[in-house]
Amino acid sequence: MGQVMDNLKLMKNVRDLESPQTLLELIAGMEQHMALYQSGIQEIRTKLEILQRDARFGEGHNPIDSIKSRIKSPMSIIEKMYRKGFPISLDSMRANLNDVAGIRVICPFIEDIYTVAQMLTRQDDLVVIKEKDYIKNPKPNGYRSYHLVLQVPVFLSDRKEMVRVEVQLRTIAMDFWASLEHQIHYKTSCEVPDSVVDELKQCADIIAQTDERMQQLSKQIRCFNAQPTSEGGEEAQEHPLGSLISASVVGMAGGMAGSMARSHND
Repeated sequence: MGQVMDNLKLMKNVRDLESPQTLLELIAGMEQHMALYQSGIQEIRTKLEILQRDARFGEGHNPIDSIKSRIKSPMSIIEKMYRKGFPISLDSMRANLNDVAGIRVICPFIEDIYTVAQMLTRQDDLVVIKEKDYIKNPKPNGYRSYHLVLQVPVFLSDRKEMVRVEVQLRTIAMDFWASLEHQIHYKTSCEVPDSVVDELKQCADIIAQTDERMQQLSKQIRCFNAQPTSEGGEEAQEHPLGSLISASVVGMAGGMAGSMARSHND
């Protein structure tokens, strides 16, 4: 019910600020700007894909497991500007919102997150607008991720535009937890019980500890793989441990998620 009332207030606020025609023009203008934000995403995705390919020819460990991207819809943008108390306009969108264009980089291990972040921030055509480390400083609810807001140049036929793109870097396990937490809080119509909130926080802490332990195991296996076997003179084959271990973390977390879901249904 609270979400419905918020939406009604939002629509009333928009109607008060804008005539229907002006509102349609605003949405049309936002949709035109989406092409610019999409270009910004493509620029940074290309950089990440180059780093991903380069890693395959390096030491053999790829710090990037997968890359996802998205652009906010016009109504989602309007809702956020209203919620934050910003003027509802194109200029306000560009000045105040850093996450219209978003990229999520999924990494096998925690140390990979910092490696990829460093690779991006040292590129001289990117400007770091904002940097937040929610891994070393998690949010109270247990959320962990590394956030970068980057400004990237987009060259058009007659001008250069600087576009902001938010990059979130997470392990596979962090991404699983964040997706589940988002579904529980924003995709359900009922109030989330405190017991579920507390259990989500506990799961986040367990996943963080497991990520650390898996990273240590990975280092041990890499050291082992670097040494030749004592018999036959054959070198040990490298294990694709990053994705394998992270997948096992997701499986373990999935069991905890099932427990939470049952608690929520009760």
